[in-house]
Amino acid sequence: MLKKAYIPYRGYYSSPFVRWQGSMANEHAILIGAATAKRWLESKKADPKKFDYFFLGMTIGQQRWFYGGPWAAALSGMDGIPGVIVSQACTTSTTSIYQASLGVEEGFYDQAFCLMTDRCSNGPHTIWPNAMGPGGEVISENWMMDNFAMDPWAGGAMIQTAENVAKEAGITKEECDAVSLRRYEQYLDSLADDRKFQKGYMFPVEVQVSKKKTIVIDKDEGVTETTKDGLVSLKPVLPGGVHTFGSQTHPADGNCGVIVATRERAKELSSDPSIEVQILSYGFSRAKKGYMACAVVPAMRMALDKAGVKISDCKEVKTHNPFAVNDIYLAKEMNIDVNKINNYGCSLIYGHPQAPTAGRSIMEGIEAVANSGGGYLAWGGCAAGDTGAAMVLKIGK
Repeated sequence: MLKKAYIPYRGYYSSPFVRWQGSMANEHAILIGAATAKRWLESKKADPKKFDYFFLGMTIGQQRWFYGGPWAAALSGMDGIPGVIVSQACTTSTTSIYQASLGVEEGFYDQAFCLMTDRCSNGPHTIWPNAMGPGGEVISENWMMDNFAMDPWAGGAMIQTAENVAKEAGITKEECDAVSLRRYEQYLDSLADDRKFQKGYMFPVEVQVSKKKTIVIDKDEGVTETTKDGLVSLKPVLPGGVHTFGSQTHPADGNCGVIVATRERAKELSSDPSIEVQILSYGFSRAKKGYMACAVVPAMRMALDKAGVKISDCKEVKTHNPFAVNDIYLAKEMNIDVNKINNYGCSLIYGHPQAPTAGRSIMEGIEAVANSGGGYLAWGGCAAGDTGAAMVLKIGK
């Protein structure tokens, strides 16, 4: 159990998430992420020179990513500190925050900055030499599409792992459709009162489309209106499966930033010093081959156990749920109501830019718990390679 690591209340931001091939499709993820982080720090009047270390969470490479950590730090205004790249697919944010927490816990940092950024659009293509191949033809790889379509260990596409879990657990298309509709309704709650909830953590992105024109993206782009009849009418993606394009997430572009600090420094950086956000624990797991959606359950159990907290003690439960089956399986295994988790939104609805996805979800959980008077937040999610991660935080006065 961690005792010294805190996140300043509202010492975090997430950009809007933009469906792939949209308004951020041509933006270099490091450049736009660092530029947004720098603007956000300036808006908070936070001195970038006071940070001790920089974590760049990123999963889909961009040009010059060899220099990613220190380069992103410098572009964010922290040119005097080193940085490192953390890459763990969908749980990159969680692991970045935890690594920063360990540094605070051990006294290495008073405050660290985690920037998680990815562009799924226009994904890079790597060309590998193949001198012994027929005619010396190269081996090529599309970083996103090829890896979504094939896990080199389990031997199948990501959606197949969800279908494997659904079949084993007896989960139906009707259950998946019902959860997808519920998640859309919960997302609509975050738009109420002129997006009051989202504005607690969301920070706009500036995209320069020409020398004379810059556009500001201040809300999610590409969220699909969801209805019961619409979900019923969709056919499963895989023959005999339970998931349609309405009950799985979609690739997106975006970034987010989180400050991790000592209790004293967190109070200094907080928007409301009376509200403390303490990082209590981290959990991890790996499910059996080809059953990625199962991995969140043991990870969350580990995090809860290390925090000394029961799932019933948690005011909010948030997840990264690329497929509806994730939440259904979690709810059944943890004996909780599937309709009462992921309040105010989730990646199933607003999309999945990889690295920042978990970060945004954790922020939403912090905001929801703080707005309801404080308590515990449990977050959990799966990641490529049948892995999972989880985190427990305590929010209160």
